[in-house]
Amino acid sequence: MKFGVVDGTFGYYKNPILFENVNFTIEKSEILTILGPNGVGKTTFLKCMMGFLKWNKGETIIDGKSFYSMSTSDIWKKISYVPQAKATIFPYSVMEMVLMGRNPHLGVLSMPSNQDQKLCEWALEELNIIKLKGKIVSELSGGELQMVLIARALVSEPYILILDEPESNLDIKNQLVILNIIQKLSEEKNITCIINTHYPAHALKISDKTIMFSNNTHHIYGNTKDIVNESNIRKFFEVDSRILELVENKKRLRTIFPIRICKS
Repeated sequence: MKFGVVDGTFGYYKNPILFENVNFTIEKSEILTILGPNGVGKTTFLKCMMGFLKWNKGETIIDGKSFYSMSTSDIWKKISYVPQAKATIFPYSVMEMVLMGRNPHLGVLSMPSNQDQKLCEWALEELNIIKLKGKIVSELSGGELQMVLIARALVSEPYILILDEPESNLDIKNQLVILNIIQKLSEEKNITCIINTHYPAHALKISDKTIMFSNNTHHIYGNTKDIVNESNIRKFFEVDSRILELVENKKRLRTIFPIRICKS
């Protein structure tokens, strides 16, 4: 399944344009990371991609079809979205919250089946949070809630999974859990993944392609190994850094070591 944006442009009413003429296409099972400093509109970009906000110009394309020509039910059978975790006051259990991810596949008056229940338990097991199954969502920590939201997205069996900063509330172990899950979904389930992240090192670790945004509507797009480099990190994040390489189990790994804030 191909997913892309053609000439994507957006700015809020009477405010400056946030991003202009963004174009990209990703194929089935590819991982795209969206990078940039705070305030450049990364979450807004995701909302435009999914039709929550309407592009000022341009459109989102799925397999050659414009979002605007597709029904809502068709869209959400193909796409699942994981927003940033926020506290909730609703007294749902974790299992009830995860089951909501099956809604696009249920009729208006349908009840979840045993198979739906098993799928939810699989997602909780996969994320190593089955122990939370009977807990109330409003009592979870931010990190636990983030994991539950990802489980809810998985049970919709999406072709495209879009995640807004999924690692932001997690400790280093659970950050790796999420990155490993995203890679596994891409490699084993052929799911296309789009992840908005503050961590260029995570882009280097898992993604095929990257869009990097700056504060002046400028952006670059291409293969991650070409986009996430020391020069671009300096230009877009105003940080001097070094990209370091090491070999672990015969696999070459790259990470980013920030050194100093650039002098203005």
